Amino acid sequence: MNFGFERPWLLIAGVIIVLLCFIISRFLKGAFTLSISLGPPGGSPFKPPFNVEFLVRIIRALDLFGTLALFVAAAGPILINTELVWLNRGADILFVVDVSPSMAGIDMNGRSRFDTARDLVRDFAQSRPSDAIGLVAVGNDASLLVPPTVDRGALFSRLESLRIGELGDGTALGLGLGIAALHIRNSGAPRKVVALITDGENNAGAIHPETAAAALQNAGVSLWVIGVGSGGEVPIDYVDPVTRIRRTGTFDSRFNSESLRSIAERGGGQYIAAPSAEAFSLAFFRIDEGEMTIRRSGTINRTRSFETPVIAAALIMICAARFIRRYILGAFL
Repeated sequence: MNFGFERPWLLIAGVIIVLLCFIISRFLKGAFTLSISLGPPGGSPFKPPFNVEFLVRIIRALDLFGTLALFVAAAGPILINTELVWLNRGADILFVVDVSPSMAGIDMNGRSRFDTARDLVRDFAQSRPSDAIGLVAVGNDASLLVPPTVDRGALFSRLESLRIGELGDGTALGLGLGIAALHIRNSGAPRKVVALITDGENNAGAIHPETAAAALQNAGVSLWVIGVGSGGEVPIDYVDPVTRIRRTGTFDSRFNSESLRSIAERGGGQYIAAPSAEAFSLAFFRIDEGEMTIRRSGTINRTRSFETPVIAAALIMICAARFIRRYILGAFL
């Protein structure tokens, strides 16, 4: 954000006038002043209960800066905000994120699969500001949480509030992909993308994952399937959003990667195994690289007048000077 003036020549003229008045007043100071002692003859001179000279300096400063502020207001102060504008539409991307309890498995460099997935989605969205990005959550049920949008505030807010187990203990991959297909198939974006992030197999819902994957392919949607997590005994730690009970322990992490690969192939997409945090991050890099779009942007300047507060400040200073001169000094001089 920058600061400027619509009529800067008025500000220059005001500064020159104020400086000239200041110089003239300093040059003529004392030229027409008579020193008269106040008080009875031969008695003690009158002394006010405060420093008159200090108040006079305050009055002069208030008059000076108040007048200068009026010239600033006359010059038309404005705040200039430069905004980036995208000149073409980006891709529509829907992330289908597994939020079943197994995603609380802690095998991503000391962090859970779910937290790592959430951070990677957030970073991905920040790196592609021209794309509309949405979010579907999958558990025993599935739900569209955020439709494809360029409003990063709405997306990040829902990501932050997303919790393990909020859609039950199952994994309805087919239902999640079906919801994604329903909401992205009629998109007019140059590229339509669905990215499924899961660590399990389909065990809930009435839609088979391969059926939903085929619907995505028929709608011209690119499908990416990321199988996240390592095998074996994995620690788990999460708070059940329904009972508010903290659940900790270990579970035997295993899923059939071939079933996830089959879903990707049925949808004409790609399967990426992510057994570690590094591989998980690389999977997002591959999606970013594989779904590149042409991005054209420009800038526009939005201006907002700043005259009112400057005028208010000028009036306050001038009125304060008049008040001190009339009601404080006027009672003694």
